[in-house]
Amino acid sequence: VQLVESGGGLVQTGGSLRLSCTASGSAFSASVMSWYRQTPRELVASITSGGTTNYAESVTGRFTISRDNAKSTVYLQMNGLKPGDTAVYYCRQNYMSSLGPREYWGQGTQVTVSS
Repeated sequence: VQLVESGGGLVQTGGSLRLSCTASGSAFSASVMSWYRQTPRELVASITSGGTTNYAESVTGRFTISRDNAKSTVYLQMNGLKPGDTAVYYCRQNYMSSLGPREYWGQGTQVTVSS
């Protein structure tokens, strides 16, 4: 499994970015997909295979996680960005296979919010 992230960049305070993470393999629809950031490491948002979402308190109301199983892609829409959101953002996939739990990480994408 390979996770490819995109969408990071430099934005001013109050701006928006949308991160994407596309997974290879056939397990995407059965996976929990999450976004973390390294500030130190913090779970930003997650979405289950059934579409249940969970957010860190610091991003609730500003960020939205969604998924498109047909495209094997998870998104993180980030609005109202603040300098404190500056970090490398990582996508994580985890699911239960016939051989046990599996976990994969993307390479990370940099998000920088200027004041």
